[in-house]
Amino acid sequence: MSLTERLEQARRSQPVAANGQESPAGESAATTRLHDPYARVKAGVHQALMDSLGPQLYDPHLEQTELELRVRQTLQSVISSENTPLAAADRNRIAQEVADEILGLGPLEPLLRDGEITEIMVNGPNDIFVERSGKIFAVDARFTGDMHLRRTIDKIVSRVGRRIDESSPMVDARLADGSRVNAVIAPIALDGSILTIRKFSPDPFTDRDLIAFGTLSVQGRDFLRACILGRRNVVISGGTGSGKTTLLNVLSSFIPDDERIITIEDAAELQLRQRHVIRLEARPSNTEGKGAVSIRELVKNALRMRPDRIVVGEVRDGAALDMLQAMNTGHDGSLTTVHANTPRDSLARMETMVLMAGIALPVRAIRDQVASALDLIVQQARLKDGSRRVVAITEVEGMESDVITLQDLFTFDYGAGRDENGRFRGCLRSTGLRPKFTEHLHDLGIELPPAMFIRGAG
Repeated sequence: MSLTERLEQARRSQPVAANGQESPAGESAATTRLHDPYARVKAGVHQALMDSLGPQLYDPHLEQTELELRVRQTLQSVISSENTPLAAADRNRIAQEVADEILGLGPLEPLLRDGEITEIMVNGPNDIFVERSGKIFAVDARFTGDMHLRRTIDKIVSRVGRRIDESSPMVDARLADGSRVNAVIAPIALDGSILTIRKFSPDPFTDRDLIAFGTLSVQGRDFLRACILGRRNVVISGGTGSGKTTLLNVLSSFIPDDERIITIEDAAELQLRQRHVIRLEARPSNTEGKGAVSIRELVKNALRMRPDRIVVGEVRDGAALDMLQAMNTGHDGSLTTVHANTPRDSLARMETMVLMAGIALPVRAIRDQVASALDLIVQQARLKDGSRRVVAITEVEGMESDVITLQDLFTFDYGAGRDENGRFRGCLRSTGLRPKFTEHLHDLGIELPPAMFIRGAG
């Protein structure tokens, strides 16, 4: 049977969706055409392409670029043999959508290609939202049904060796470019499968980008770079989506190229450019509930790998104890992130996470560990105007009685007000206080200019 005959047979069959499957239950042919007037044509093209290329689509020895070339060449041949009158723009659109379905993530591919979109939120097959400039907007893209969405989720998680099913209905994964993925399916998700993608730029942001965005001031950048070169232990604190990982990536870029760096993450996201970088990633349990490798185990193992620096993507459990011990036992200059709303809250969270390690330590001992291990807390926040800003750089001074003492070195100037677009005019400014480790940095040959700490400088 020729390609044209197969196309004609597909068009005469029962209503199908763009992915070649039957339309969702209760959805009429008229409804399918209303959603996508070319659904049947795309289904026929899709099936003809599958018949033509067959096993080549799943050949593990075939390079991705070669596969893409073959798919697009075959697509042009199939569409050229299509009898339905189609404008050139419609033919190109059908070819692109079918290619996206086979090679990528279907209706999400145009959103992934859009450089202005920072987050994609799929709330079921028919509700897709995106974040642009810190604001959330609905988009017209949709899946043909929950099964179509489920297949897309399965495609993502299978590429990184993860799984998602009824027994394990939540998963964290990543795309090839490092973008973070979270998926939740039934029975946890009641109204259809949920997929959230936090996009990462193929070219990681630099310190200059953060200054241009207003995230950091020049003085704040220079101070943090001096602290990284001076092997200060730094914790980046902030809420969900505040930009902690992006800032961690930028600060990690200040680490000298001749040091051995070990990164530890739940899902690999950091994009360090140094030559000597070892990347470790946690692993969930298999279908038998075995084989899990936690962040805590990776931190313990990293100590046996002769690291100069340990960079932990995020501590959220008993791994905090091992991280603090690493910072206290010669691995100065380590970095990590925690979820907290203020620098003081981040210390409370660290205490709680140390207790999660299952070791009965008195609170005073935990606070002593925290105070001696940490040097700086960098607080990041997503403000009401949608911008992500560093709002405080705080020094951990030590213990006073049973309380860890802090002093703000830089704070965000909220008093500058907002412009006509509602964007905060303020920036990170010095409080006029100098850190107590200034002399230590001086001994290492790192000078902090006095002008950096003029009150109000930013």
